[in-house]
Amino acid sequence: MPARAADDFAERHLRWNVIALGLDYGLFMVGLALMSTATILPAFAESLGASSVLIGAIPAVMTLGWFLPPLFAAAHTERLPYKLPFVLKWTGWERVPFLGLALIAFFLAERAPRLSMWLVLAMLLVMTAFGGMLMPAWTDLVARVLPGRLRGRFFGFANVFGTLGGLAGSALTAWALRTLPASTAYGVCFLAASVFVGLSWVALMVVREPPPTGEPAKADFWTHLRGVPALLRRDTNFRWYLVGRALMLCSVVGSGFFTVYALRVLSAPPADVALYTALMLGGQIVGQLVLGWVGDHAGHRIVMVVAACAAAVMNVVALAAGTPHAFGAVFAVNGLFNAALQVSVLNMVFDLAPTPAQNPTYVGIEKTFLAPFGFALPLLGGLLVDAAGYPLVFGIGLAASLACGAVLLVRVRDPRRSRYGAVPALRRSAEAPE
Repeated sequence: MPARAADDFAERHLRWNVIALGLDYGLFMVGLALMSTATILPAFAESLGASSVLIGAIPAVMTLGWFLPPLFAAAHTERLPYKLPFVLKWTGWERVPFLGLALIAFFLAERAPRLSMWLVLAMLLVMTAFGGMLMPAWTDLVARVLPGRLRGRFFGFANVFGTLGGLAGSALTAWALRTLPASTAYGVCFLAASVFVGLSWVALMVVREPPPTGEPAKADFWTHLRGVPALLRRDTNFRWYLVGRALMLCSVVGSGFFTVYALRVLSAPPADVALYTALMLGGQIVGQLVLGWVGDHAGHRIVMVVAACAAAVMNVVALAAGTPHAFGAVFAVNGLFNAALQVSVLNMVFDLAPTPAQNPTYVGIEKTFLAPFGFALPLLGGLLVDAAGYPLVFGIGLAASLACGAVLLVRVRDPRRSRYGAVPALRRSAEAPE
């Protein structure tokens, strides 16, 4: 089908698809908030008696699952004329592990805490590995359904919806932790998460995908993979962006230990986990409401710089806070950091890709390049916590955040400004064919 006809289809169904994709994404974010890697999962691991290395393995395993498969799935994704059927076929394996976590908490955690911890890591790896495999297809679906002029606000408001649900979930978490045994309380959280990701699946089913605009890519897996080094040699801007993203991962090397630090070192009561979750989600809401508009009007590079600044502040507060209440500010700033990434990471990659057809490849390269860093850094953080204490880990995060901000400001050009001029918001017509 000609590109113009596909664009017309997307415009006719834009409102429907904004609602359907917004519900899909927002409900999934509610589910993730109810098993937050910054608060809920580390606290559950702490209740199982897990070591610092195993607690660090939570974000390590999840990052490896989400980030390693995309490049290897990109070639298959580009050969698919329609992306939605592929996503719907396999996304159940991304969502069933939420229920698996609930069953572990309800029936196994008290009887076999060590085995439970390893099963938790296995569930997280299955969930994220299938999510990573599907990421190029889902992101390409978003790019084809939504015009570039709306994507920042779409991710901003969809995440606000998810965050508000997460705030309601933090109230559930607070009640459960106050009134129920620990394993049962966490089981309630994971069960609620599984309900929301199930509803997200239903919303995804009703998305109306535009027809393809041309012949699918022909390159097989190996041909596609062999072309990646040449692509990186040509695209200097994308290479520097990848450097900035690696530094950004290093900047939050201590984030998986914030809750454990508050519980172990500052003697925060377990019920404060719910307060920290609420503070983090509150920071996300503020960031999502503001940064989506900023990304659409001023470009997404500036939002990524905001993320680097937030990481720096977060680590400074973690080093300076001496009481559980003061330490709550860490989670509020962590929420702002998360919001910046939620709004702009994918949009930045879409902007960096020379053509919409290359979106899956650029998404795949970015994620897979970051996988070793995302896996190794939290484990290294756990080893450093045991060997030298939390302040060293927070200090490393501070240094990396400053380096990340410098790279994004000095070495990375805003792709939309380079392509369309100084004010991307005034170039909407140039983006319409997307």
